[in-house]
Amino acid sequence: METEPRGDIVNRSKYILYISILFVAVLMIANTVAVKIVQIGPFSIAGGILVFPVSYIFGDILTEVYGYKASRKIIWSGLAALVLMSLVYWLVQVMPAAPFWQNQNAYDLILGAVPRIVLGSIIGYFAGEFSNSYVLSRMKIWTNGKHLWMRTIGSTVVGEGVDTVLFTFIAFYGVFPLAALLTVLVSGYLLKVAYEIVVTPITYLIVNWLKRAEGMDIYDRGIDYNPFTLAE
Repeated sequence: METEPRGDIVNRSKYILYISILFVAVLMIANTVAVKIVQIGPFSIAGGILVFPVSYIFGDILTEVYGYKASRKIIWSGLAALVLMSLVYWLVQVMPAAPFWQNQNAYDLILGAVPRIVLGSIIGYFAGEFSNSYVLSRMKIWTNGKHLWMRTIGSTVVGEGVDTVLFTFIAFYGVFPLAALLTVLVSGYLLKVAYEIVVTPITYLIVNWLKRAEGMDIYDRGIDYNPFTLAE
């Protein structure tokens, strides 16, 4: 089984393309539905939390099986998709509406490009995903590949924490009262981490199956962790 990152893993893998497509799709869906704040029991959370934690699970799987360098490319792909989605939403928003179409206000409220939300989403995603991938990669070396649950949960605690704090304060500070803002932040963060813990057995199954199917279990020894370096 291959354990060191050699060559272009993305091109040699049988399944990474499909995982990457799902990762980007989940990311875009989560950011689209995040505009609604929903109530689940005592928690007030953004609607995107129903699906957004899955992107971190995919991030864990990608880094654990294929390594940080492959994940770095996919994180950048997700960022490009987010930027493109935001630009298209904005372009359609500012284009003149047909005279018989009376739903401009609804579009503005739901899909309209609110600069702060877009900025918060992009910065939170970038910092959170790279924090998640870096922590999992380093923990894999520290634990010599043991205790996967510790790596997936530990990296999520860090990555989701960075993402949630950045997004919430950039997007909503001054919009909601501080108490409400902190409620949304803490509720969302706790649910995201709980989500990761609950699905850990499924993550184990997928990771173990992929390692066997791909013949890969990459350890990121001696690599450059600079998120802005895309070369192998």
